[in-house]
Amino acid sequence: MKHKKMSWLIATLFTSPLIVQDVLAQEAAAADGIQQVNVTGIRASVRNALAAKEANNSIVEVISSEDIGKLPDTTIAESLARLPGLSSGLDRGNASQIVARGMGPRFIGATLNGRELASSEPNRAVRFEQFPSESLSGATVYKTQQADLTEGGIATTIDLQTVSPLKVTGRQVVLRADGLYYPLAKDIQGASKTAPRVGGVFIDQFADKTIGAALAFSYQDQPSVQKNKRHWGFNETNSVDVTGDGKIDKLPWGFQDEARQGKDKRASVLGKVEWKPNSDVLITADTYYAEAKLKERGLQHWVDGLGNWDGYNSANYSNLDVRNGYVVGGTIKNATLVTNDFIYDQITSVAATGLNGKFNAGDWKIDADLSNSHAGRGSQWRDLRQSAYNVPVTWSFPGDEVQNYSFGIDSGKVSNFGAPTLYIDTDGHVNDKLNAASLSASRAIDSSFINRIKVGVRATDREKSYHQTTWTLSPKSAIPDSAYETINVSGYPAFIGLKDWDSTIASAFGGNAFNPNGQTQEAWQIQNDLLAGWKVKERSTSAFVQGDLDGEALGKTYRGNVGVRLVHTKQTGYGAQSINGAAATPTEGGTSYSEILPSLNLIFNLDEAQERQVRFSVARAMSRAPLDEMRASRNLSLSTTDTSQPITGSAGNPGLKPMMANQVDLSYQWYFSKGALLSAGGFYKKVTRYIAIESDTTTINGRTATITRSVNGEGGDIRGLELVYQQAFTSLPAPWDGLGIYSSYAYTTSNIKEQTPATNPYPIEGLMKSNGGVTVWYEKAGYEARLSANYHSKFARNPTWGAGQLIMNEAETYLTLNLSKQLTPNLQLRFGIDNLTNQKAVYTSANIPGQQEVTEFGRRYNLGLTFKL
Repeated sequence: MKHKKMSWLIATLFTSPLIVQDVLAQEAAAADGIQQVNVTGIRASVRNALAAKEANNSIVEVISSEDIGKLPDTTIAESLARLPGLSSGLDRGNASQIVARGMGPRFIGATLNGRELASSEPNRAVRFEQFPSESLSGATVYKTQQADLTEGGIATTIDLQTVSPLKVTGRQVVLRADGLYYPLAKDIQGASKTAPRVGGVFIDQFADKTIGAALAFSYQDQPSVQKNKRHWGFNETNSVDVTGDGKIDKLPWGFQDEARQGKDKRASVLGKVEWKPNSDVLITADTYYAEAKLKERGLQHWVDGLGNWDGYNSANYSNLDVRNGYVVGGTIKNATLVTNDFIYDQITSVAATGLNGKFNAGDWKIDADLSNSHAGRGSQWRDLRQSAYNVPVTWSFPGDEVQNYSFGIDSGKVSNFGAPTLYIDTDGHVNDKLNAASLSASRAIDSSFINRIKVGVRATDREKSYHQTTWTLSPKSAIPDSAYETINVSGYPAFIGLKDWDSTIASAFGGNAFNPNGQTQEAWQIQNDLLAGWKVKERSTSAFVQGDLDGEALGKTYRGNVGVRLVHTKQTGYGAQSINGAAATPTEGGTSYSEILPSLNLIFNLDEAQERQVRFSVARAMSRAPLDEMRASRNLSLSTTDTSQPITGSAGNPGLKPMMANQVDLSYQWYFSKGALLSAGGFYKKVTRYIAIESDTTTINGRTATITRSVNGEGGDIRGLELVYQQAFTSLPAPWDGLGIYSSYAYTTSNIKEQTPATNPYPIEGLMKSNGGVTVWYEKAGYEARLSANYHSKFARNPTWGAGQLIMNEAETYLTLNLSKQLTPNLQLRFGIDNLTNQKAVYTSANIPGQQEVTEFGRRYNLGLTFKL
């Protein structure tokens, strides 16, 4: 019945007669009697983005809002992931951190209205899903560098832009309301299937249009639902021959399954005021705040004790499936089965506030800017854990998403498990503060191939820190069997879970169980928490000079810019160190560096209409080290009697220098009609001082030390090819003249390798050899439709907090469908499906096919209304 209702809805939207007048057409002024067509919607977005791309002196990609408060997707992350050469990793089914041109988040700079953003991640990576469509008017992705651009993105610098209220004509009010439906929730007992999403934008002008104001908000109560099965890896060093064929059989350490359900509540607000008292002054003040509150209830089975350390358990295995030395399936008599009933509680936030003034002073244009950005994250893992021993288990994990297993006991029966223990692992907090000030001045120059000169300075002060608290609690009173229930999840063995999690935990462990203050910690927990904590301070100043070019050579006109940016940075890392297990003591270290970043961008027009262009860029770019890897923390082992023995251990590295790249871009672009482009481009980047985790030799207190840490390595080459074809087929006969297409393909290769796995290491994080997509759209007479398919080949990524925990994200194809109908001039009905084919996220570790993690997020449906006044 549900499928019939869905089909009826789609048919109602798009198969009824086209009786709505074309909202794009308007009567022109009576003076000339010419009909004028105001282009809106998808077609306007394509044209505006293409016009901005064509006019820019650098090689860029542009996202333009289709209307006030109407980006093509729910968040800017989804739109960015469709651009040529860009893609993203997923978090809870949402596009999140961007990868670009074969490089991961470490190589991507992010700004909001040109201002650098703080991050709730431990490193510098910005989570782009925290910017909903209501807050932004568009985005510009700079694929090449220029001197007046904030340093920090070898791959790209992504600048997000908020709406300018004085550029909007009259009052604009837009309200959006959606109902979301997650069909995967029906597989998970207790999960919410539906949720609301609302948002809106208000824009108006006052005082004879000298003051403009904008206010935008969004709220989404997104169900957090997912199913996951994860292999833990193999015993590589202490395995023995179990099958008797004379070969080592590497048994798995174990595996787990997981089902989550909960709430992911996201809210944001934007406020912006512009004051333009005359043509020489423009003052802008704006603030943006976004917050996400995540509370997930999860259930897990852990199967432990399969590793057969030194062969102690060989007699208890049977029916082993051994492939290339790895045991990917079999039966064991005496595994340990752990059941976990957990809550993951997390709050993240980001705030960005700025004050900008633009002034005309004679021939000079002055731009002064002050900004503050603050981000934070607090998270706590609350895990009620119970174990059963000597459990028969049969498993088969050969790869290709095949993950089958069964238990020899009823895992949904609480009496089969022992007494529970409550683990808080961990109560962790990230705090990032970034203050910045900049001043620039520009003026036109007559009778010169440099037609404008621009100079500027910028200073930043950033401090980021992390601390955590870990504790374990035993129950003050027993939890009765009656407090539990059997919980069923489709395709999984039964779970046990508390009927009322919060009240039962409070009764058994105390009402203060989740408050880190006053908890009793074991010595090892105190030590680990001290060693895990860190703080990094970073102060930077930069100056630039840039000239805009405009001239003629060999009978062809050209334009562009040339300049140089000078950067000086001082950084200090703080942390704690432990020597031979002794109590942790404070330590610190740091470095400073200066870099010169020249750049040149040229555009040669091959015809008088400037439809055919050759674009060339050469530059030196930098990406600073991840902030968490600049910590000073160290855990060392050394001989106190034989000083000739080297020190060993693991550590952060406050002496890390930025990664650098000399890069060249060349592209051909043909704007062969309105809203149409055919382009081909290539790029080359020579990356130096690439940062990877490895064991290197250094000196500590005059002694040789071999430390596992992030270090500046040699780097290597990254090469790529990008192709784009887009066109609005306005010349086709009606009704096909509403069709359009946007397509791209990128191929990237690199000789840079990570340091993991030890044999056959991964390529550089973020390297997708192939990625691209096709969007077919239709817009006519109040109807809009968009079908997008985006593909990427496998790539190395780090989906966890810990640096260097790399996996291979297997190839993925995502399909999205969006439909809408303009019911009245003020009211639009919308319908959409994300992840149309139910693509799963598949991670493979250590280049071992059977060592996979498979996560299913499911499809997402939305039905909504947009009201515009």
